[in-house]
Amino acid sequence: MDRIIVGITGATGTIYGMRLMEMLRTDPNMQIHLVMSRSAKLTLKMEHDFEPGRLLDLAHVVHEVSNIGASISSGSFRTRGMVIAPCSIKTMSNIAMGNTGDLISRAADVVLKEGRKLVIAIRETPLHAGHLESLLKLSRLGAVIFPPVPAFYNRPKTLYDIVDQSCMRMLDHFGIDVHTAPRWGEEDGVPAVGQKIEGGKAVG
Repeated sequence: MDRIIVGITGATGTIYGMRLMEMLRTDPNMQIHLVMSRSAKLTLKMEHDFEPGRLLDLAHVVHEVSNIGASISSGSFRTRGMVIAPCSIKTMSNIAMGNTGDLISRAADVVLKEGRKLVIAIRETPLHAGHLESLLKLSRLGAVIFPPVPAFYNRPKTLYDIVDQSCMRMLDHFGIDVHTAPRWGEEDGVPAVGQKIEGGKAVG
């Protein structure tokens, strides 16, 4: 079974982590390992009306953030990589500095050292020079810095339209193919500039 780690921190935007897991659940061969910070659980309550158990049930394995001896803390435990969505400045900074005091930063550090994919959906704005320096360091270490910036070329009508487009593109980095939003220039997507649709297919 293929495995992927989903980290959720206390930054606003817990909907991103939830939607990622819902999309991953469509693949019966994908095993989701979830780790949430304590702050994430507080944010979840503020942003949604449902109980945390609904989100936890989407994962196959739930790890306590304090358990730095969990399976995902070792490089010998094979995974496709890790996505942290949303990722707070605190967690991003811990990863950049090699501070592996909790399981989220430890698992991310393992993913980096093993040369696996780490996608960081940073949720902060504006960013000062210190934030940018830490993000640049992570980029140089191999992480994908992915602020969930909304796209409007697909003319989203709902909040989920916006969230799903970002989540789809995050999963693209893991080679996980989902079609939860129209893609630019692709069949059944949004025609690129100068492109025509003939018989339901993109031409040009």
